[in-house]
Amino acid sequence: MAKDTTGRLHVQVKTKVKTGGKRKLSSKLWLERQLNDPYVAKAKAAGYRSRAAFKLLEIDDKYRLLKPGMAVVDLGAAPGGWSQIAAKRVGSTEGKGKVVAIDLLEMPEIPGVDFAQLDFMDNDAPEKLTTMLGGGADVVMSDMAANTTGHRKTDQLRIVGLVETAAAFACDVLKPGGTFLAKTFQSGADADLLAQLKRDFATVRHVKPAASRQDSSERYVLATGFRGR
Repeated sequence: MAKDTTGRLHVQVKTKVKTGGKRKLSSKLWLERQLNDPYVAKAKAAGYRSRAAFKLLEIDDKYRLLKPGMAVVDLGAAPGGWSQIAAKRVGSTEGKGKVVAIDLLEMPEIPGVDFAQLDFMDNDAPEKLTTMLGGGADVVMSDMAANTTGHRKTDQLRIVGLVETAAAFACDVLKPGGTFLAKTFQSGADADLLAQLKRDFATVRHVKPAASRQDSSERYVLATGFRGR
């Protein structure tokens, strides 16, 4: 139950999706979750490309990562929800800061965002990104998730491996004092990742914004105060 604008209680009716035809149960459950997710509706109303935009908004509201004039790299940016937030907060829509987004997939243009369709794991990716930025980055962020196999331990290793690679990339392009933010999942497989980050950054913490689904093990690792190479 929830209150309407008059303060009266009313019952929220959830949308149910019928199972039929070729639709699998997993697809049905995903569609139901999307239709009943308040953040999906909020993202659509606000013009954000994904509900993930609210995760970055909440993290940035609390930790103040994005400041006017900063240079930001968004790894695995498509569909662009995080890039939209970064562009507004650093002022790149007004020519003050710089946001460079990269992804293997194509991404429609976003005001204030320079996009490159490339693999950040390519050997020449750091040099390309530095050239696009006109120097080093203040923030490197990633909302990427590795493709899953359904085998829990294999998936955990894939996820952590992707974040470790993203962190190594961040260390190649970040300015001293810079910030790295990346999606990960709660597991016992990230001890090496945390050790790597604590070696390269002054402060490392896990954060879970309210916009992350509560039934998910998803969380974010936030590393601040890059020590430099």
